[in-house]
Amino acid sequence: MSTMKDRNLRLESLCAKENKTSKDAAPHVTPIFASSAFTFEDIEESIKVFKSEKEGYVYSRFGNPGFSAVEEKLAELECLGIEESAHALLTSSGMSAISTLLLTHLRPGDTLLTQDNLYGGTTELIRSVLAGQGVKIVSLQLTDPSAYRKLISDAVENHPEAKMMYFETPSNPTLICTDISELVKACQEAGLSTAIDNTFCTPYLQQPMKLGVDYVIYSTTKFLNGHGNAIGGAIICKSREQKSKLWHYLKLLGTNSNPFDAWLVHNGIKTLALRMDRHCHNALELASYLESHERVLKVNYPGLESHASHKIAKKQMNQYGAMLSFELDGNMLNAKKFMNACKLCTIASTLGNIDTLLLHPASSSHLNVSAEVRKSTGITDGLIRVSVGIEHIEDIIADVEQAIQKALA
Repeated sequence: MSTMKDRNLRLESLCAKENKTSKDAAPHVTPIFASSAFTFEDIEESIKVFKSEKEGYVYSRFGNPGFSAVEEKLAELECLGIEESAHALLTSSGMSAISTLLLTHLRPGDTLLTQDNLYGGTTELIRSVLAGQGVKIVSLQLTDPSAYRKLISDAVENHPEAKMMYFETPSNPTLICTDISELVKACQEAGLSTAIDNTFCTPYLQQPMKLGVDYVIYSTTKFLNGHGNAIGGAIICKSREQKSKLWHYLKLLGTNSNPFDAWLVHNGIKTLALRMDRHCHNALELASYLESHERVLKVNYPGLESHASHKIAKKQMNQYGAMLSFELDGNMLNAKKFMNACKLCTIASTLGNIDTLLLHPASSSHLNVSAEVRKSTGITDGLIRVSVGIEHIEDIIADVEQAIQKALA
């Protein structure tokens, strides 16, 4: 659903407000539309809806009023501050959003350009599924914005069948940032569309469409929902034509959302701004503490001036996010000891919840990524990823400190 309304509202207000989902009733809080199918007044109305001559709902795999409420909300947030409208589709997971987007736009013989330090699940998807279907994958190192133009033009010259650039920023789990506006310019000159995974930032911290990106992907499971109780994804695009094409594949692939998870995401978005402010504050405090710790070798957090991507992050992010990673003075064994010693922080294979979560990329999210690729992208055996929660920062730091002492005793 596109939106041109409420352009005078700020993001915090857009997050908090309810979207009306019914012409016949106006519940204050959006309900759960737990129905697999929808009825019609008569066969003539049914025909009009099936022919898209009239707006309406047919079957929840095709669309649902609860989905529409979230889609409208996400579209409003994404296009805030720009003249154009945005259009959104809710999916069953972040990975389903990525796969739906890529399967919609890529065919055997096409080439996908991407970065060399993607999330492990995305790397597996493009290298096993897409590559297995005849799509060529070309990975580029996007660390130097001044080199983007030549890097992209050379790649397209060598692969004229290239269709899209897919990237994420900050990257998972080393938090390397790509200069969005510079990359978009280079891709537009080369005739490539652009797609970004903006899960770490949400529209509250970073608005890729304002910087020219064509498609924005989210795992709504993470910060948009924020409470770890729903799986979902979303694709944001610029035009009705783009949405129609994506929707055609979504309904046939069956990558649609479900009523309950859509409702949970809608509730989570209401507190997005409040949560992200606290997440970001705590992450910067924890990163600063870790950077000064004598037993910590390296801290990856774009809010630190020492981080290689600090200037890029400062240019395009409103705050620096809730995600960081760090290396202990030791090997994989010491990293495991640290994680087992934590009492407040929890080991979990997700991120974006209100509590602080730990993950060991080399043995989990990037387990099936080759050791060579892990090493080249800074994912060492001792690297620990932290999704910093909204607990009191002194309690987080105290827990991390006691765990470091136990792990390296």
